[in-house]
Amino acid sequence: MPLILLPGLLCDATLWRAQVRDLADVAAAIVPDLALDDSIEAMAARVLAAAPPVFSLAGLSMGGYVAFEILRQAPERVKRRALFSTSAAADDPARIEARRRGIESLKLGRFAGVTSCLLPQLIHPSRIGTEIGERVKAMAKRVGGEAFLRQQQAILDRPDSRPGLPAIRVPTIVAVGDADLLTPPGHSREIHAAIAGSTFHLFTQCGHLPALEAPEETSALLRAWLLR
Repeated sequence: MPLILLPGLLCDATLWRAQVRDLADVAAAIVPDLALDDSIEAMAARVLAAAPPVFSLAGLSMGGYVAFEILRQAPERVKRRALFSTSAAADDPARIEARRRGIESLKLGRFAGVTSCLLPQLIHPSRIGTEIGERVKAMAKRVGGEAFLRQQQAILDRPDSRPGLPAIRVPTIVAVGDADLLTPPGHSREIHAAIAGSTFHLFTQCGHLPALEAPEETSALLRAWLLR
């Protein structure tokens, strides 16, 4: 079964590298580029245009927003879904304003990527200063400022996906790190509660990026889901 792995904001295929390797015997994994469009709808359409007729789908953070949209655009093509570190809700007014300020300031200044000050929002404190932190910074540099602006605009304009959650009938995993500051566990628990038969998984001592922070645990979780 083909497996599409959707990366998050300022992430590229490196985010899912361990899972592509670990699951090669049970899934042909594809990691699309989500840095090319400025709307979640366009990102989803681009993924679908290049995707196999049917597939399993996993998304992390912004990738989760795209996964919701893919299910709206082509529900019959998705055979199972995994949602990591994401939210079904649209941004609240405070978050919207913060994103707009960030977009405007970046248009006037230089893209700094993921700085040492920002890193603690993305990964668990125990991993600051490790190779994982360096990978996160390197991904952000590769994605770059122009793509970051497109992605932020897309996230800003995304719809509220909560009304559609009860209609989801495919096998679904909802997973999040216990120390996720960007999408705290309450967001994932809300998704899990709304999707009948879904499975909830909490990564311990993990921040916003379990695919990088807990690669073996993430791969094992996805393997069980794929073989269910």
